[in-house]
Amino acid sequence: MTDREPAPKALYVHIPFCMHKCFYCDFNTYALEGQPVMDYLQAMEQEMKKTVEEVPPGEIETIFIGGGTPTALNKEEMTYLLSLIDRYFPQRAPQLEFTSEANPGTTDDEKLGILYEGGVNRMSFGVQTFQNQLLKSIGRIHDAQDVYRSLETARKVGFQNVSIDLMFGLPRQTIEHVQESLARALELGLTHYSLYGLKVEERTLFHTLYERNELPLPEEEQELRMYEWIMQTLSAAGYRQYEISNFAIPGYESRHNQMYWRNQRYYGIGAGAHGYMDGTRHVNVKGVKAYMEAARQGLPRLERFAVSREEAMEDFMMVGLRMLDGVRQQDFVNQFGCSMESVFGDVIRHLLQKKWLVEQEEGYRIATDAIPIGNEIFAAFVGVLTAEKTS
Repeated sequence: MTDREPAPKALYVHIPFCMHKCFYCDFNTYALEGQPVMDYLQAMEQEMKKTVEEVPPGEIETIFIGGGTPTALNKEEMTYLLSLIDRYFPQRAPQLEFTSEANPGTTDDEKLGILYEGGVNRMSFGVQTFQNQLLKSIGRIHDAQDVYRSLETARKVGFQNVSIDLMFGLPRQTIEHVQESLARALELGLTHYSLYGLKVEERTLFHTLYERNELPLPEEEQELRMYEWIMQTLSAAGYRQYEISNFAIPGYESRHNQMYWRNQRYYGIGAGAHGYMDGTRHVNVKGVKAYMEAARQGLPRLERFAVSREEAMEDFMMVGLRMLDGVRQQDFVNQFGCSMESVFGDVIRHLLQKKWLVEQEEGYRIATDAIPIGNEIFAAFVGVLTAEKTS
């Protein structure tokens, strides 16, 4: 790989199929019924083959199969998918983190067993809430009993590293709902919890309802109370908040997601997948059949663009400050050959004066009190350099 950046150490694989599209979801997903799943997987093989020819992989440290619902695949499809990953990305770090997402309504002993035997060592279940009426109101296909059954099966199969996603700020959700859900989640004694506030995205049913003023969301102040209570409760239970929305027993933080937040390079395979390798970001063709056709012709890219030095610097700060450890000066110097202050001095000084940033020995982190307004802080770095370059 002469004159190239080092090969990515992370791999993301996108399975765009779901049993049913949730009302809040704007991900690149499609209802499973009638879909040419095996043809899609074969198209992914074509993309993998052409990708590793263009950017040969070295040792892979993290793999993430996301969606959609990877566990919507049947046993044959799942086995085939895992064989593809083995074939085209065979070099694995000794401490590989290999995650698959799952919906509690689509798992059984055999599917989870295939994943475990295929090398997956971390499961992430989309639980969202433990109230059945709320699950139904957001379009989920599972209920709370499915969650317990799935997690019990995962442990029986051998999974020890298990995460669940929960949501707050849902329509008609109260702080009491959030408290009950988190209490039930903590009783499970898992290694990792992700807590996401609802965002009403365009091209979703919830957005349509919101535009009609028919989406009864909690007040902003109530949602903030939910988030603050979540942070306090998980901290008291021994879980470290290592990122805005993520909490883990120390040592069980998601290493794959940290690749994104450290602005590291990664392979992105599948319909609508994003990738970042060899100094270039790409987005794949999104529709299933359109992706399959594009993969037959070559790399199935919808967009592809070189990342400028200025944009990479902004990205480094914006995504890095999502982590509560913050951004490290040495990492910035290693990537760009200069200090953070020489590039973003005015922004950093402004945020320090407002007490939204904290200076530490290794760099900077977001102030604890400023976590709820994190998006405003991250946005302060966007366009600082790229706007200057284009003006």
